[in-house]
Amino acid sequence: MNLAAANNQSLADFSTVLIYSAMAVYVLAFLGHIAEWTFGSRSKVARTASALSPRRRSVVAPEVRAKAAGAAGSTGAAGAEQGGGTAVLDRPKVVTRSAGGRPDVPDGPGAAAGDTQGDLYGTIALALTVLAFLVHAAGVLTRALSVQRVPWANMYEFSTTFSMVAVAAYLGFVVAKKDVRWIGLPLVTTVLLDLGLATTVLYAESDQLPPALDSYWLVIHVSLAIFCGALLYLGTVGTVLYLFRDRYEVKLEAGRQPGAFATSVLERLPSAASLDKFAYRINAAVFPFWTFTIVAGAIWAESAWGRYWGWDPKEVWSFITWAAYACYLHARATAGWKGRKAAYLALAAFSCYLFNYYGVNFLFSGQHSYAGVD
Repeated sequence: MNLAAANNQSLADFSTVLIYSAMAVYVLAFLGHIAEWTFGSRSKVARTASALSPRRRSVVAPEVRAKAAGAAGSTGAAGAEQGGGTAVLDRPKVVTRSAGGRPDVPDGPGAAAGDTQGDLYGTIALALTVLAFLVHAAGVLTRALSVQRVPWANMYEFSTTFSMVAVAAYLGFVVAKKDVRWIGLPLVTTVLLDLGLATTVLYAESDQLPPALDSYWLVIHVSLAIFCGALLYLGTVGTVLYLFRDRYEVKLEAGRQPGAFATSVLERLPSAASLDKFAYRINAAVFPFWTFTIVAGAIWAESAWGRYWGWDPKEVWSFITWAAYACYLHARATAGWKGRKAAYLALAAFSCYLFNYYGVNFLFSGQHSYAGVD
């Protein structure tokens, strides 16, 4: 028995070493992404400025069109009098605008790293992210083997698994050939912050399950919560970057010139419309799974505590998160809220998820207080 306990502790210690090793590789991936965004070729940058420049997007006023038509008629008549020729007046080009009232603009090269030098740095960063993910996954697996259960029974294990699933989702998009390379830098940055917090503030020794958690619902309910949170996080990254990119495009459309740094960074992102669509699709796709997560938690609560709903702080904030995302989706579907107003709603909804993730465990006591933040 002592030998088995010693082996389990050795696995737990090895898991910690692997998590720290993954953090080191994530740092290298972070530097690779910085190099991609900083030193990548600018051969495809400034396409947004070209598409939105006042000269290129000028819309002809009605009175100007009338004068042009009159001039064309006069010129045509004069030409006819001089020998029957027909003169054609050059017509100003009118740019078709999107539903948001802005001309469609191209995605920046950072969407899929569309140049040779950028591809080099981006490919290195992506390869390092894959390596870090593999080490990270090995750390989560050895933690599970050390306790002989699923590795998400406390906040340390939840955090390490959560960030691993977020990276897995990103790499899944990459494998599916989606243009999501722009997620790499913010993703690796937040994964480092999450793992740093997990290994310092949230770390808990490997231990067996409390009686309330010893159920197959731990696999169903908590794994769904992790999966939903990881994808909602990716949607939130898209929302935050949308707000920056949208403001940048508004400045360009108004004829103002943003700073060199803003231009260098924001020109490598997809267009604001693409970012908004990406975030909305993820949030809409995840919402049914988050709904089932709450239902599964209620079923588990009835099995463990004899009631489906007890107004425990974790239950309340899970429902608040659900309601916030429901408001976001409802506003977009019925009230026509798109763009910045919808983005603010989405950020508020994810803030509720984060508060349920961190704040509830630190600030409140309840039947979910076994999360390991003593």
